[in-house]
Amino acid sequence: MKEEKSVAILLSTYNGEKYIKEQIDSLINQTYKNVHIYVRDDGSTDKTLSIIKEYKNITIIEGENKGFIKSFFELLEKVDNVDYYSFCDQDDVWREDKVERSVEMLSKLDESKPNLFFSNSDYYDIDLNFVAHGEKYKVYNFRNSLVECVSQGMTMCINKVTRDMLVKNKPQNCISHDCYIYMLCAGLGQMVYDDEALVKYRRHTKSVTAEGKNFIELQIWRIKKFLLSDSLDLIRKQIIEFGNLYREELKEEDKKVLSLFMEEKYSFILSIKKAFYPKKFRKKLSDEILLRILFIIGKM
Repeated sequence: MKEEKSVAILLSTYNGEKYIKEQIDSLINQTYKNVHIYVRDDGSTDKTLSIIKEYKNITIIEGENKGFIKSFFELLEKVDNVDYYSFCDQDDVWREDKVERSVEMLSKLDESKPNLFFSNSDYYDIDLNFVAHGEKYKVYNFRNSLVECVSQGMTMCINKVTRDMLVKNKPQNCISHDCYIYMLCAGLGQMVYDDEALVKYRRHTKSVTAEGKNFIELQIWRIKKFLLSDSLDLIRKQIIEFGNLYREELKEEDKKVLSLFMEEKYSFILSIKKAFYPKKFRKKLSDEILLRILFIIGKM
């Protein structure tokens, strides 16, 4: 009988007392059983920890407040000798076969490469009332990973090779753990996408992602994130750091497109080359046009 793959669910919490029980219950009720839950609490001041401690067989790491990115990377560092790693947010709810489908699809890939599984998700309000279905069709490739993250962290599962690479070369410039992992696996490994909605994504009014927003909300979010903050500068630094580490391991076409993003300061020539690059970066035409404008004015 083939040995069952082991899965670590990595959950970072911070003042999540209102929703954490519903999430943990959905993790415990997974159909796939060779799973262990690891929780790093990021310095909660509410009852989050006491709620988690009511459960048995959960490994808890109590820490100071570092933010979710550093919290997830600390979990990766501390959890070793596991076949697959799934990332989990504190306020969503997983479909009972999420882990099972992740393992089934990941196990078909070449395990010597950094591999990523991610799925679709549906949107719910804070009271877990259904709002909308996630868009099923996604475009995912290395070129796209430089300008967008189509793989939501709470849907992601990675293999141990990916984990080991992340721990060995932990990024110092990282806009989010899921964005960096998407770029890593798109460039050096393999990705598999499940268009089934395996997560009930609980949307908050101050949610930090673009997923599930209507047109007006999306434009306001974009202005705040890309024009009124340092997000684009951080994305640039993330790409440059990635390129310095892994450029020579990329396919030739990916090397060429990466080279357009490796400038630390504005370059008119590279901006024009990016703006007139012959292949699309984004799926939607409106998004592509906006992106090319950002290229020209040196914001991306």
